[in-house]
Amino acid sequence: MRLRNIPGSREMIAENKWCIQEPTTLQGCWDELFKNNNPLHVEIGMGKGQFLMTLAKNNPHINYIGIEKYSSVLLRALQKMEEQPLENIKFIRMDAENITSVFAKQEVSRIYLNFSDPWPKDRHAKRRLTSKEFFSRYNQILKVDGHVEFKTDNESLFDFSLEQIALAKWNLDACTRDLHHDTDMIVGNIMTEYEQRFSAMGNPIMKLIASP
Repeated sequence: MRLRNIPGSREMIAENKWCIQEPTTLQGCWDELFKNNNPLHVEIGMGKGQFLMTLAKNNPHINYIGIEKYSSVLLRALQKMEEQPLENIKFIRMDAENITSVFAKQEVSRIYLNFSDPWPKDRHAKRRLTSKEFFSRYNQILKVDGHVEFKTDNESLFDFSLEQIALAKWNLDACTRDLHHDTDMIVGNIMTEYEQRFSAMGNPIMKLIASP
């Protein structure tokens, strides 16, 4: 269950230097913020930040943006950053539906989707981060050689995602229904908090990589 109601979390986020308050003003200018031309990778629904912070620490030559819409969850990530600052990572509190107003055409090299909300009701399908509607948004901001990486333990959501990739006319570059026993796709895998929990419960982790 996501934490959503820590009193004062929005105020604390508004005062935090690691969180971008007006991201739309940086559309097309993220390299100016980071003061370099390094590739830009984005995680949507980054939770408490373990996955993205590990990537940022291991890859100082890449710039990272973490997007999270729940203030109380994002606050946990910001608290971690205060303890172990990383200069190649920033955070945004926003709804992913607005992503095309934050990043310009071909500005992003890679998008990570980890254990996204499955939105199980059919009427909410468009809200799923792997819906064809979201793939259309990603298509607007990804570089020509960019791609999306998606991990989940939810088989129904994974099946849905595969269908949406075809409907969006994207390419399925790699796919596994048991990541932790796939000798090729497990290479370099960074586990999220959810991944550690679900894997310990014996749930197979599914992953796909897709490109426009």
